[in-house]
Amino acid sequence: MTKIISHKVNLKNSHIPVLADEVVKNLNIRNGLTYVDGTYGAGGHTEMILSSANCNVVSIDRDPSVKIYADKTKNKYPNNFKLITGNIGRLKFLLESNGIENIDGGILFDLGVSSMQIDNAKRGFSFRYDGPLDMRMENSGKSAAEIINESDEKTLNDIIFTLGEERKARRIANAIVHYRKNKLITTTFELAQIVRSAIGKNPKLKIDPATKTFQALRIKVNNELTEIEKALNDAEDLLSPGARLVVICFHSLEDKIVKNFIKVRSGFTPNPHRHSASIYSSLDKEKPSFKQITKKVVIADNKEIYINSRSRSAKLRAAERLNNMENAA
Repeated sequence: MTKIISHKVNLKNSHIPVLADEVVKNLNIRNGLTYVDGTYGAGGHTEMILSSANCNVVSIDRDPSVKIYADKTKNKYPNNFKLITGNIGRLKFLLESNGIENIDGGILFDLGVSSMQIDNAKRGFSFRYDGPLDMRMENSGKSAAEIINESDEKTLNDIIFTLGEERKARRIANAIVHYRKNKLITTTFELAQIVRSAIGKNPKLKIDPATKTFQALRIKVNNELTEIEKALNDAEDLLSPGARLVVICFHSLEDKIVKNFIKVRSGFTPNPHRHSASIYSSLDKEKPSFKQITKKVVIADNKEIYINSRSRSAKLRAAERLNNMENAA
């Protein structure tokens, strides 16, 4: 029998896993099965899964600095936990390289940047702290500073407009190019101030004017959207019938990818005839590989948002892997 527990939030803990109860519910955590936490971070969700049943968890993270947290999790669950360092875009390769060819429990992706990364000024993810403009989850590839200082104005505009969904991207790109004629942009505070000066503050919006630009840069630096698409496809191949896929997004572009993936794989696609009585029509070419568990997106309630402000923008979607011969009724 699965052990059901209440996941009370510890306010002294700097990392609070978002939508904890919803993750447990939708992953359908059971004894003896194996689960993957594709974004280990500080281990909040991993330990939550391990404490919910006598199961096994294989966690993945591209950030080598998470090892300090993983060592603590390993001490608590020496026989049930394993950490693999790598990118979720190579999920299938990473697991198969460790002798794991299928997952019978479920896979969780908590996308975006973790609180431990945001709170570390040296990583340069947030304009709340002054630090080097880096944003790399791994110690490789171009940093945010290199992209800001080396890209032409059109490229900057495209990055900020497309990945940040920032309507004033052109003004921001122009301001960046003008500023760097005299000095390279190297810190988070520098870039944030350039953006604020370029577009001003909209009194109707609660977010800082620099938010969308920083978000766009982080996604670009870490190639996040492409990695998500690869990870979802790998998850489809790895999950056994009855296993669950649960994804938490914090960005509309991420959520759009996940939403469309689950709908299409569940046998539904947008109907081209907008006046049709049915909004979605079943795919005829292939049998569905998933069944939607969450018909509507799951969001945090006011109580959780009050305790953990990061949960405000969290959106959870879940699906169950079908036997390809099944019907997604």
